[in-house]
Amino acid sequence: MKDLIKKGLSLGLGLAVVSKEQIEKLVDELVKKGEVSTAESKDLINELLEKGEAEQKQMNARIHEQLEKVLRDLNVPSKADFERLEKRIQELENKQ
Repeated sequence: MKDLIKKGLSLGLGLAVVSKEQIEKLVDELVKKGEVSTAESKDLINELLEKGEAEQKQMNARIHEQLEKVLRDLNVPSKADFERLEKRIQELENKQ
């Protein structure tokens, strides 16, 4: 049953959007049903929380990559481009 829950929560956004309280509630239900022991419950909660954090980081990285790609495709200047232009403007102003 634990494996089924882990797999089910890992689908799609799964663990990335499930809160700690929701995970604890789910695991408490499993303890009440006798499908998970009290000793196992803490480990299961921690494992699910760690998986959720890992999924969130992966999702954030993918979103960041996609945003960078879209900005490049649209030829939107980067922060480094702006900084380089500001430096050049400052140098030109100082020459006058």
